[in-house]
Amino acid sequence: MRKRKGLSIFVLAMICILIISGCSGKSPAVVKDESVAPTEQPAGNKVENKATKARTVITTDGEVDDMNSVIRFLLYSNEMDLSGIVLTSSVYHYAGDEKAGIKPFRWTGTQWVTDMIDAYGEIYPNLIKHAEGYPKPEYIKSVTKIGNISNKGEMDKETEGSNFLKTLFLDDDQRDLYVQTWGGTNTTARALKSIEDEYKNTDQWETIQKKVSDKLVLYIILDQDDSYNNYIAKNWPDIRIINDQSNFWHFAYAWKMHTEEVNSKLHGEWNFKNIKDGHGKLLNMYALMGDGNIIKGELDEEQRGSEAYLKKNPQYDKYDFISEGDSPSFFYLIDNGLRSMENPTYGGWGGRFGVVNDKLFRNTVLDYDVHTKKFEAEYSLMRWFDDIQNDFAARADWAIASDYKDANHNPTLTIKEGLDLTASPGENITLHAEGTDPDGDALTYKWWRYFEADTYKDSKVKPAQVKPEMLGDMQLGLHRELAEGEKVNTIDLQGGDTNTASFTVPADAKSGDTIHIIAEVQDNGKHSLKHYQRVIVTVK
Repeated sequence: MRKRKGLSIFVLAMICILIISGCSGKSPAVVKDESVAPTEQPAGNKVENKATKARTVITTDGEVDDMNSVIRFLLYSNEMDLSGIVLTSSVYHYAGDEKAGIKPFRWTGTQWVTDMIDAYGEIYPNLIKHAEGYPKPEYIKSVTKIGNISNKGEMDKETEGSNFLKTLFLDDDQRDLYVQTWGGTNTTARALKSIEDEYKNTDQWETIQKKVSDKLVLYIILDQDDSYNNYIAKNWPDIRIINDQSNFWHFAYAWKMHTEEVNSKLHGEWNFKNIKDGHGKLLNMYALMGDGNIIKGELDEEQRGSEAYLKKNPQYDKYDFISEGDSPSFFYLIDNGLRSMENPTYGGWGGRFGVVNDKLFRNTVLDYDVHTKKFEAEYSLMRWFDDIQNDFAARADWAIASDYKDANHNPTLTIKEGLDLTASPGENITLHAEGTDPDGDALTYKWWRYFEADTYKDSKVKPAQVKPEMLGDMQLGLHRELAEGEKVNTIDLQGGDTNTASFTVPADAKSGDTIHIIAEVQDNGKHSLKHYQRVIVTVK
């Protein structure tokens, strides 16, 4: 077991880097009425949950990690219903306002988005050979707008972007609209303020406010201006929020500070071979350490693509991962069978969140890190890194493969007994999985209990105190040691490496307790792709 790196000269240097650098994201998916117990599926009906595509709009301030996230998002844009991309500002990046005497700060311009969409257009004919649902590049361009970019937190002016968001917020599409916040919330705040200004003193206000509040889910990664706290939280308190306060750092600039066992696909050799090299124009834009990519408008000390940066930061190798701190906000929206959108406490590629209240979720819950033997909030994201990166590499291949047979594709998985079951204490449960692979690859199975997401408690001892891991005044994680006598994952799961698994519901399980069992199917094709199904057993 490799130990977590301690505070060192590298860590102290990271304090400066992290404070300068920004990321983003925001709040929680809806938890609908949880008082109704799941219904058991009829025996013999194989079930795979197929959720409606999540509707989403991206707001971004154009930092290098935002750019990388846009590239990855475009490869996954078939998995969601993209309503738009809006450029905004943050405390880290703004365009300035010459008339107001505001100088630009780390502003990377707006052309980069157009350039990436154009590059997406070049690979679009290949992508649609591999999956349905990719939006046409012309459509993406038509819904890409410039929002409030002049200054950090500026929300006084109506802009093309804020009016675009206002229209989305008021439309009659009844689906949740996930507002991915990769920069500041100011353009979102301006859109909401415009709605308030128009309707506040009318008899429609109460209806309009409820309509908008019921629709929006802000997935916020790190507050990057004060417009959420100063305006949105005060004037729109019923908007749902998923707030990643610190987990995202571990898929961002702090990735070298966590356990090395989850980093194998973040290092330069893997990134260059599987993502950057020979995968077309769009993936060539994907920024890696020391790759020669210089970003116009960025500070010299933030040019991670330069040789000078590598010399000053010898902890990095050429082509090492830089950051995608914003990507968890759309990882959360990918329907890969983990069912995380049903309830943020379930956990999935976008991490796992605790309930603050019925409108607010934060990443305050901890998963057990098998490498460090500690409970860590960030492990709810880190545990998926290899799967996430393998999946990305496969899609990078889609970009250059004009024939379906020349790339790998995810298997699918069904569970014979269903996904929502009920059982009595002491009852034995047997589950059967059946995977299929579109490429005809050989499949292997794995079952495991996501015991951290359960409401059944394995251990009766008082847990140890949760302690934040701080870097200066910035929180990078939440940890707790195992308490004396604490037990983890006590349910014996038999057949975990076959297509049939069984276990016994604990005799001391209480009515209403839940047990989460994850089934995985993995192919043996290039990059070894997976699909999952989550079975939730509720105790009678």
